[in-house]
Amino acid sequence: MVLAPLRKLRMTVVASLAVLVSATATNPSFAQVGGVGGGFGQSVGGVVVDATGALRGATIDEKNELANVLRDLVAKPQGELAQAVKLRAISLKGMQAGLSAAIADHRDHGTPIPSEIEYLAGLQRIEYVFVDADQADIIIAGPAEAWELRDDGSVVGTVSGQPTLRLEDLMVALQTVETARVGGISCSIEPTDAGRAKLQQLLRGIRLQPGQNPTSLEPAMREAFGPQQVLLTGVPTDSRYARTLVAADFEMKRIAMELVASHVDGLPSYLEMSKNAAHAVAQNPRWWMACNYDSLQRSEDKLAWKISGQGVKTLTELDIISASGAAKASGNVDKVAQKWAELMTGKFSELSRQMPIFGELRNTIDMTVVATLIVQEHLAERAGLDLSLLAGKSDSIELASYPSPTTISPQCSFVRGRSGWTVTASGGVEINAFEVVGNQTTDDRVNEARSAAIVREDSTRWWWNG
Repeated sequence: MVLAPLRKLRMTVVASLAVLVSATATNPSFAQVGGVGGGFGQSVGGVVVDATGALRGATIDEKNELANVLRDLVAKPQGELAQAVKLRAISLKGMQAGLSAAIADHRDHGTPIPSEIEYLAGLQRIEYVFVDADQADIIIAGPAEAWELRDDGSVVGTVSGQPTLRLEDLMVALQTVETARVGGISCSIEPTDAGRAKLQQLLRGIRLQPGQNPTSLEPAMREAFGPQQVLLTGVPTDSRYARTLVAADFEMKRIAMELVASHVDGLPSYLEMSKNAAHAVAQNPRWWMACNYDSLQRSEDKLAWKISGQGVKTLTELDIISASGAAKASGNVDKVAQKWAELMTGKFSELSRQMPIFGELRNTIDMTVVATLIVQEHLAERAGLDLSLLAGKSDSIELASYPSPTTISPQCSFVRGRSGWTVTASGGVEINAFEVVGNQTTDDRVNEARSAAIVREDSTRWWWNG
């Protein structure tokens, strides 16, 4: 069952920006006491957030500067870490100890957190969670490969081209389970009712002259619509996790509204697909991304868990915009918008290779499901494992902090159909990991994977290949 979309997940015109952390963002505490992220987490999707929280597009020089900074920070994997494997196991107990030692080394000598810790030994997905009570440990496991830095600042696997999991996102996921239990995790871009109303009034009065290019209307549309608000719930707004949600949301809308190409065969823009469709000025399609998992398989004793599924799907619904500018979910769908949502869902893995921000979103959702599973099923208690460092209950570590995204100026993209104008790309991101974790089936074959994965040839190493 999919929960009804949050009513906050609305906007009326897609903005021209998707989201990247400014290369000038810093975290003073990182230099003082040791932290996770810093320069590692600066690139998220291609824009800059200034100190006031306003978003703008990153210049070519800024992107080059960012990539140069990261080249000095992202160490290339060596030895077995440079190999692609179907299953790599990570001891949370061992990684936490390694992180603690790295923090002490940073405090004493100024050395950065090792890349193998920051990038979770090259994990691409988390497919298994195992409790190893004999070692007082929790093991996470999944496919892994060497990582590399792309020119846009993304860190991806050298074989799959998919983004590599990040420690700081896992830590945020662990630290926000109880917050998410109360209000969920979501991202949306909210226009004001007044802005919606002004835009609708403007559109009703538009009469294109023969040969007139509709793009000439964009300045007036932007002025009428006004600034929009970036709204985030459930996670710290100054975290990399939050930036990922906002970036993925914006890139989805940019693709839908033909502001950027998907570069994926078979995934055109919604505008291209809907040029000859009927559009009512008061009805606007809204898209949002949500969790997309199969039932969690578990052993009878709940010591072994398997997580499967694509991770992300795109959903859609029509919003009705009143004369006052208020948006209300109609419960209906636009057939073309539904087809576009289905195409994006079906092409998601390929899209993630072309635009890694979507793979970053899937990674954060994977880790949120894992964190929720650990808390909801009391796996740390069952293992006898203290996760206080990763769960943010220790003063020895802080995550990198960046200016929180708060506002954005829209750039309109639109198409005139048979009955009116389509100018919207509404939506956002909604993560309900509790719903995913609550959908369980018993399959003791998962125990076979556990028996093989928890065997450690070298007890001093916090990761190993299964």
